[in-house]
Amino acid sequence: MFATLRFQIGLLTLMQALLLTNNATLIAVNGLAGLQLADNKLFATFPVTGYVLGGAVWAMPAAAFMRRYGRRAGYTVGSLAAIAGAVLAWHAMTIGSLALLCAATFVCGLYNAFGASLRFAAADAAETWRPGFRARAISLVLTGGIAGGVIGPEVSKWSREWLPAQFAGTYLTLIGFALASLLLAQLLRLEAPRLAAAAAGPARALAEILREPACWVAILCAALAYGVMNLLMVATPLAMEVCSHPYPAAALVIEWHVIGMFAPGFFTGSLIGRFGVLPVIAAGCLLMLGCVAIALSGVELMHFVSALILLGIGWNFMYTGATTLLTSAYRPGEKNKVQGFMDLCVFTVMITSSASSGALLFVNGWSILNLLSLPFVLAALGAVAWLARRNSRTPGAGTIVV
Repeated sequence: MFATLRFQIGLLTLMQALLLTNNATLIAVNGLAGLQLADNKLFATFPVTGYVLGGAVWAMPAAAFMRRYGRRAGYTVGSLAAIAGAVLAWHAMTIGSLALLCAATFVCGLYNAFGASLRFAAADAAETWRPGFRARAISLVLTGGIAGGVIGPEVSKWSREWLPAQFAGTYLTLIGFALASLLLAQLLRLEAPRLAAAAAGPARALAEILREPACWVAILCAALAYGVMNLLMVATPLAMEVCSHPYPAAALVIEWHVIGMFAPGFFTGSLIGRFGVLPVIAAGCLLMLGCVAIALSGVELMHFVSALILLGIGWNFMYTGATTLLTSAYRPGEKNKVQGFMDLCVFTVMITSSASSGALLFVNGWSILNLLSLPFVLAALGAVAWLARRNSRTPGAGTIVV
């Protein structure tokens, strides 16, 4: 049983690595590609917004599709969408069309909508073959993003001048990663009989589930973690260009940021098991506050590197913790719609942050952009403190099995 679990977790981790290679590459080039094509630089981050919008639009349909046809079928469709989106993006750069590039990244968003559930697939696998392993399974699968953090920016550095149209070659390289993901998906075996039987049980309405304190706090923390992280991350390559840092320096910062996002996955699950999920989420909030403090202290390369590393680690603690917290708030038959709703909320917040990131940067500057993130981090911290206080007053409330 445990050997089967390890193999499935390994597959999911590799698929996470490929997904994040795709994401990190898009993070590194989408803003700059948009800046190159846009007549108004305030529209530079629209290709990023197209990618996030695609994830938001497809989040609930992707969850419904996987509930009916299984995760393997979902990841297959997502990989095919990634291939189609990469070809469209290459063509958009070749003809110099910002609108077509936004449409291409929107198509790529379908891949992200399906891929966002990889962490939940790990939780399902753990629940099937080794109950009590959920937090570690979620955490371990997220470590696959380390590869994306290294490979994605490196790929963007050598491929951006590969073809006459800048960045066109970078988008073409994404086809290879999507093909690899497509092949790995065919090896997944996640629909165990016991889990399928449990999933067929009674399910509450989504509105009723959302009234559970653990549920809405988990969704709030996940959405704000991704929103703040995306707001600052998307603006970083543009801010570094304004500060006259060369492109390889921006790629280096994104590389270390993505490593910061996923390297803690080797131990975040253990931290949750030892200290509890709410303290880990709170620690993530504090790390994000540290990121803002460093970003406000200067604009040298090491300021950007240090701030973005803390931003990544803070995101990991908040996101892994929030995901684990959510798995305690629903029944097996409710998992797909609740998981899909969390991802819908995450992508919706990311739409706002990515669309406004470039405009806020160019209008207000890097320092004000960082200050604007503070209320959202404090809101997440306040929600965690409220839930912890509520649980301490109600024995057994919000108990989480990890």
